[in-house]
Amino acid sequence: MRTLRDVKIGETVKVERLTGEGAVKRRIMDMGITRGVSVFVRKTAPLGDPIEVTVRNYELSIRKADAEMILVD
Repeated sequence: MRTLRDVKIGETVKVERLTGEGAVKRRIMDMGITRGVSVFVRKTAPLGDPIEVTVRNYELSIRKADAEMILVD
């Protein structure tokens, strides 16, 4: 299974599972990234970090380290 970090620009994926523990996992869930939600990867910053995604009809920037904790299909 691949992570959100591996998704190419312009691709839409569905969140399958969140890894990580405690406060980090809670922060990701508070941003609206939960199981079953669709995530569209809009663009990346010039140096590659962070990644800008559209989730639940709003734009969100997420660090690559956090994107590795999001398993997608």
